Amino acid sequence: MHTARHKDSMQLYDVIIIGAGAAGLMCAIEAGKRGKSVLVIEHAEQCGKKILISGGGRCNFTNIGTKPENFISNNPHFCKSALARFTPHDFLELIHKHKIEYYEKKLGQLFCKDSSRQILRLLLDECAEYSVDIKIKCSVQLLDKKEYFTINTSHGTYQSHALVVATGGLSIPKMGATDFGLQIARQFKIPIVPPMPALVPLTFSKDEAADFSSLAGLSVDSLVSTNDCSFRENILFTHRGLSGPAILQVSSYRRPHEPITINFLPGIDILQSLEAHTTPMDVKNFLALHLPKRLADVLSERCGITKKVHQLSKNERETLARMIHEWEFFPAGTEGFEKAEVMVGGVNTDALSSKTMEAKSVQGLYFIGEVVDVTGWLGGYNFQWAWASGAAAGRSV
Repeated sequence: MHTARHKDSMQLYDVIIIGAGAAGLMCAIEAGKRGKSVLVIEHAEQCGKKILISGGGRCNFTNIGTKPENFISNNPHFCKSALARFTPHDFLELIHKHKIEYYEKKLGQLFCKDSSRQILRLLLDECAEYSVDIKIKCSVQLLDKKEYFTINTSHGTYQSHALVVATGGLSIPKMGATDFGLQIARQFKIPIVPPMPALVPLTFSKDEAADFSSLAGLSVDSLVSTNDCSFRENILFTHRGLSGPAILQVSSYRRPHEPITINFLPGIDILQSLEAHTTPMDVKNFLALHLPKRLADVLSERCGITKKVHQLSKNERETLARMIHEWEFFPAGTEGFEKAEVMVGGVNTDALSSKTMEAKSVQGLYFIGEVVDVTGWLGGYNFQWAWASGAAAGRSV
């Protein structure tokens, strides 16, 4: 059943999957389990390159608390079906089967104790168990659909009953990311939500760069907000702008030219502390009681108040409190797809079945993983979407 049939000297598979990343390999495993003949095509020199670099080389392979609310999409309901039918616990069964040790870092984020290579090895071993064919360094040159999907590649021509596009998004082009999946969608007239960098550092304007670039390397626990969503985690000052988990999270929700609001002291009411302070002290020394000294120095300079704290008027205290709790940062832009972990946008979910990931207008054509307009938060959610969407398609093809 696993053997591809030969038709007119071309190999005919039940399913061909383009892309040997997290979603593509999971899809191959699930299809292989059902006795389907499967070919996975990968243009890079190895499978799962983004898996290997993820989580600082330890792979944040899922988030135990995954909920549909942790995902961004033009249709927030689309991800529910796939996520419900392949959960973090389902992936953990594979982790236990392959005896991979893991730990929870924080906020439900699960990492390998040893190396992200273990996750890739798990996927490739499962593929081997179900006789999945994988061809690396294999680029698609032409793609067509008549009776079957016909794919001309650098390794030869293959045909299949079903085609799964698991080519990933545009993030990290140096790892080989391209818009090939979106090109396939356009070829078959499937609508696309314009892609944008997500989970991406934000850049300073010239004015802010002059004031804040001296803080490069400083990390501060902060509450960061934009468009009615907030994240409390560290922010990291860089030479070019702001990064760190809280910034990466809000970057996915922020619209161009809109500010983000940063509360540098989410656990303290600084106005109350200012009002209670009765001894003579410079503003910057007072702020340094609560904030890293370098940040206290920059903020006190920006507010331009030279009086001692106990001499401040009500208005001056309120101005200072707003700067600490409601600093408005207008990013000049983002670091782009080069530094983005994922993309928002992609194949429009209205064009796909939420149960199977199949295109409604093209029988046998599926889109899974990051190429689809479903983007997870930072913290293992995008891997869980890869596993869940891959499994949904693999059980259907």
